[in-house]
Amino acid sequence: MKRGFAVVSKYATAGLNLPQRATKMAAGYDFEVAEDFTLPSIWKLPFIKILASLYMKRQLTDHDYEEATAILKPLLVPTGIKAYMGENEYLMIANRSSNPLKRGMILPNGVGIIDADYVDNDKNEGEIFIQMVNWGIRDMHLKKGERIGQGIFMPFLVTDDDATQEKNDRTGGFGSSGVH
Repeated sequence: MKRGFAVVSKYATAGLNLPQRATKMAAGYDFEVAEDFTLPSIWKLPFIKILASLYMKRQLTDHDYEEATAILKPLLVPTGIKAYMGENEYLMIANRSSNPLKRGMILPNGVGIIDADYVDNDKNEGEIFIQMVNWGIRDMHLKKGERIGQGIFMPFLVTDDDATQEKNDRTGGFGSSGVH
C-alpha cells in the first residue's frame, strides 16, 4: 500500500497544497487550512458569565452551562486533505509548536489519530479536520493556506491475541470507530 496524501473531491479545484515536510529532518508534514476560517476566542460573554457566577457562588441554570459549553466546544478546521497508509500505520495529527505560544490555539485532545481505514470507506472520503480551541483573547481569522498542524506517519503494534478479537469494518468518518 502506498503512503501519501490527496485532495478530497470537495476541494478538487481549490488549488490546495498537499502536506509537505518543511526541512530535511522534519518529522511532520505541514497541514494547511483549506478555506478562510474563523476560530472564535473562548472568552465570550457566556463563558465569562459562568466564571463570574462560579466565583460569586451564584446558582447556575442548565441554560447557563449549555451556553458556556457551546463557546468552549472545539471546532473542526478543514484541511481538504485525505491520507493513505499501510494497514499497520496511522497518521498522528499534532499541533504546530508555535500555535499555543504565538496564537493561543490548542488541540483539545492533545493529538488526533487518523486510522488507515478512515479514507475512502463506504460513507466517508476521509477529509482530515484538525480539532482546535482558541484560548487567545481575540478571534483567530485563519486564511486559506496557513499552516495549522502537522501529520506524522507512525507504525503501531497489536497484542498477541488481537486476531482472535472480533472487529467491525469502518463505515463512516470523524469519530466513527467507537461502537459502544
